[in-house]
Amino acid sequence: MASPSSIDQIAERVERLLLRHAELQRTNALLAQQVAALTQERDSLQSRLQAARARVNALLDRLPAEPELPGTAETKDAP
Repeated sequence: MASPSSIDQIAERVERLLLRHAELQRTNALLAQQVAALTQERDSLQSRLQAARARVNALLDRLPAEPELPGTAETKDAP
């Protein structure tokens, strides 16, 4: 059978493992919160980017197909 000192050593290691486990659980929870916040921020930025692209595309659609260059109207009418 194990001596009392061995049992004490095992009990101490188990206590340290339990403390480490609790610490890792807290760290994991904090990291999960950060991931959730960053995911929400990413989704928001993607949405804003899509809206900005839509606005740019709408502005591009409003531009004339071929802008008339200065002086081209005069040369067309000349004989």
